Amino acid sequence: MEFVKEFATFLHEKGIIKFGEFTLASGKNSSYYVDLRLVPSYPHEFRKMVKYLENEIVQNIGLTNFDSIVSVPTGGLVIASALAIETVKPLIYVRSKPKDYGTSKSVEGKIHDGMKVVMIDDVATTGGSVVNAIKSLKEVNISVKDAYVIVNRMEGADKALSELGVNMHSILDILQITEVLYEQNLVDEGILEKVKKQINK
Repeated sequence: MEFVKEFATFLHEKGIIKFGEFTLASGKNSSYYVDLRLVPSYPHEFRKMVKYLENEIVQNIGLTNFDSIVSVPTGGLVIASALAIETVKPLIYVRSKPKDYGTSKSVEGKIHDGMKVVMIDDVATTGGSVVNAIKSLKEVNISVKDAYVIVNRMEGADKALSELGVNMHSILDILQITEVLYEQNLVDEGILEKVKKQINK
């Protein structure tokens, strides 16, 4: 829990999570914005995050129970690359759409039939990009049972992945982050209530 508290505070201090009124890529309105693409600019915290993620995977799944790490560009891929180096595991990634030249592949990297992979992404909202990636992997007979995200926005991703037979694990969720910040008087009750309301929509 100590890491969660430290990391949530770090996200706030560095403006990686901001509270206010934001429009997301999906067009939805949000009372906060979290941009984990900023984390690698802070190498010590980035490495702590990756090591924490590694420990979670070791404890929950075990490194011998899957063949490769997989991600989707761009936010998740930076994290997955660092994790692949730490765990000495092969890395593959799924393009959002197949390239329209060369081999026209949607899955990049060394793959084989019946391969088992663990999916990594940075932030999960509804799970759309990960769901599409999992479908692309299943088309080439690659099995995904577990997906790890750093921040779960708690807006349906768990359910979307569960429908595909994938367990979603998160290092932090938006409620945990906001509650940690509220306990330290870094955000007020109004912000906490807005976040709760957004989750329950």
